[in-house]
Amino acid sequence: MENVLVTGGAGFIGSHLVDVLMSNGTRVHVLDNFTTGTTLNIRPWHGDPNFTVTKGDLLKPSELAKLSNGNFETVFHLAANPEVRVGITHPDKHFQQNLVATKNTLEYLRKKGNMAAIVFASTSTVYGEPAKIPTPEDYSPLEPISMYGATKLACEALISAYAHTYGFKAIIYRLANVIGPRSQHGVIYDFVQKLKKKPEELEILGDGTQTKSYLYISDCIDAMLLGLEKTKNQFETYNVGSDDQTNVKTIAKIVAETMQLKNVKLKLSGGVDGGRGWKGDVKNMLLDSSKLKSLGWKPRLNSQQAVEKTAKELVGTTRS
Repeated sequence: MENVLVTGGAGFIGSHLVDVLMSNGTRVHVLDNFTTGTTLNIRPWHGDPNFTVTKGDLLKPSELAKLSNGNFETVFHLAANPEVRVGITHPDKHFQQNLVATKNTLEYLRKKGNMAAIVFASTSTVYGEPAKIPTPEDYSPLEPISMYGATKLACEALISAYAHTYGFKAIIYRLANVIGPRSQHGVIYDFVQKLKKKPEELEILGDGTQTKSYLYISDCIDAMLLGLEKTKNQFETYNVGSDDQTNVKTIAKIVAETMQLKNVKLKLSGGVDGGRGWKGDVKNMLLDSSKLKSLGWKPRLNSQQAVEKTAKELVGTTRS
C-alpha cells in the first residue's frame, strides 16, 4: 500500500491503525469529524510529509470533496458511532452515522474510481444471539438485537453490492470487543471512571454474568492488515476475536485491583431481559476466528490478558 484513506482515523482503532501504517512508510490520509476521535491520538504524525488530515463529516457528501488526493489504493472505513447503547434512545444516530455515512463513502469512491480495496470494521453484534458458540462467519440467520448491529449488517450488505457491481475488493471484519489505550467507551473505561468518582462501590449494569471475548488493539490491527494482504477473493468476511471469554464480574475485580482498591462493593443493577446490561446487550459472545487463523493470524493475548493490560493502561492514563 502506498496511499490510503482512514475514515475515523483519529478514533480508537483508527489511530492505532494509522500508527502502524505510518511506521511502515505508507502515505496516510485521515478523514474524521472529531466527535469521538481526538487530535491527541494522531499528534505524533503531524508535520510528517506522508500524513495529512481533513476534518470532514461523512454525512455531508460535499465535504468528501475536501480530500486533497482521491487516488487511494485502499480505504479503511472505520468511522462510526461506537456506542451501542445510544441506539436505544436515539436509533437515528446509528442509522445516520453508520449506514448513511457508509453509503456516502461508497458513492464517493464509486465516482472517483481507481480504488483497489475497501476494508470495513463491522462487529460481532451482527449475529445477535447465535445458537452456535463459537460462531463462524457462515452462521445464519443473522438476527441483530441492537440498532448498532442492524446498521452494521446493513453496511456489510451495501459494501458487498458495491464491490460486486463496481469491481473493487472488499474485506469485512466482524470484531469482538476491541480494547486497549485511547478507548473512550466500553466496560473497562466505564468501570475506571465510576471507581474514580466512587471508589468504595461499583455499579455493574446487568447481572454481571455477561460473558464475552475481548481482543487487544494490536492483535486487531495485525488481523486487519494480514487479512488485507492475504485475501485473494474479491469479497471476504472474517471474524476477529480471541479464543476465550471473560465475564463482567471478573473485569470489575481486575479493574478494582489495578486501581489498588480494596473491599469494593459490586452493585448489580439486575439489568433487563434476563440480566442484560441494556436492551440489545448480547449476553454471550465468542467468535470462531479459524478462517482468519488459516491465513497465519493469531492473537497474542487472550481475553483476560487483554483486560489486565488495558486496565493498567487506562488507569495509568487517568493518574497521569
